[in-house]
Amino acid sequence: MSARPDRTPLPRSFFDRPVLTVAPDLLGRILVRRTPDGPIELRITEVEAYEGEADPGSHAYRGRTARNSSMFGPPGHAYVYFIYGMWFSLNLVCGPPGHASGVLVRAGEVTVGADLAAKRRITARNPRELAKGPARLATALDVDRSLDGTDLCAGPDSPLSLLAGTPVPPDQVGNGPRTGVGGAGAAHPYRYWISGDPTVSPYRAHAPRRRAT
Repeated sequence: MSARPDRTPLPRSFFDRPVLTVAPDLLGRILVRRTPDGPIELRITEVEAYEGEADPGSHAYRGRTARNSSMFGPPGHAYVYFIYGMWFSLNLVCGPPGHASGVLVRAGEVTVGADLAAKRRITARNPRELAKGPARLATALDVDRSLDGTDLCAGPDSPLSLLAGTPVPPDQVGNGPRTGVGGAGAAHPYRYWISGDPTVSPYRAHAPRRRAT
């Protein structure tokens, strides 16, 4: 029988490290979302790293704006953004203040509160699809811009936090290019996932959006 996941909260020092160190270490950790209707917990199975102003694929590449200010620190906070006018995505800020690096939480397994997640993800065909992809994950966990800047290390009163869970051994971690990232950042192998896990989203290369003629 496998050991129970460790429910120790992750300290700020966990996030205050290089983003390419934090990203694979997030796999197997437990993301807790506390809602008025009850908690939802998710075992993280897929992430993507973004290296801030040094990374052409990052929102911070061209500097600080009102939209991306949470990325600039301090570490251990949430950066939530709205994309394509439809979806939210959840990122975890890493590294020293001002560095603007973060990890996109791409997918996970809902382990607590699946009934609550399913009410928000009514098109999910089975439990594996509840949080299979960043937009689905944010929807299932009721994440929106109101959570931007949330302190993940503020304790049980915070609407979002991370628990130690069960870290994934390096030989079970897949690694490859990020999904949907184009330009100079397309080939960066900054996506990490738990090999063989059914909740991991499929890889999709960047497809330039066509302008209407």
